[in-house]
Amino acid sequence: MIHPATELRYVSQEIGYGVFATDPIPRGTIVYARDLLEIAVSPAAFAALDDFHRAVIDKYSYIDEHGVRVVSWDHGKYVNHRCECNSMSTGYGFEIAIADIAPGDEITDEYGLFNLDQEFPISCGCTACRGVLRPDDIDRYGAVWDRKVRPALDRLQKVDQPLWSLVDAATRQQVADYLAGRQPYRSVANLKYNSGAPRLPHPSGNGGRSRSVAA
Repeated sequence: MIHPATELRYVSQEIGYGVFATDPIPRGTIVYARDLLEIAVSPAAFAALDDFHRAVIDKYSYIDEHGVRVVSWDHGKYVNHRCECNSMSTGYGFEIAIADIAPGDEITDEYGLFNLDQEFPISCGCTACRGVLRPDDIDRYGAVWDRKVRPALDRLQKVDQPLWSLVDAATRQQVADYLAGRQPYRSVANLKYNSGAPRLPHPSGNGGRSRSVAA
């Protein structure tokens, strides 16, 4: 589920739709949490689908650390990538605001954490634009992303968290133990899907997620 203080807006013909804040969302706020209404498609179930349904799921899903494709039931699936994003996935599975997000700002995240199957060309318009997303980006930039996520995570208990109750109890305990110094920080590297099985070709032919890149 995406943060409730958001709405879907049309951006442009090239980008399509994006998700925008309707109220201030401070750094450290959980902006997305996987809930029980999300559609989870296992690798076996995905492989059994026809090309049409595989293309739709591939367009609107992210792949978790178990290889499961997750499709949001709400407008969370329209969050666009930006290399200078203002939210990012954490090693605990939820996404967190890594910068203060003002009303009217588009919420953007880092697709490099979504276990892309193949290279995905991008042009997000920011000064740090990488030009292409690669399947091994999590290996290349994981330490950099941790340096952005960790300070935001340290603020988690200092800001309002409307999505906290949707985080499963075991994860909530892990986060509480980390913040209390009882457990080490869980890196974003834990989101990486490791499998020796070959990935299926994309029926869309674009080699990756089809959600748009924020300009």
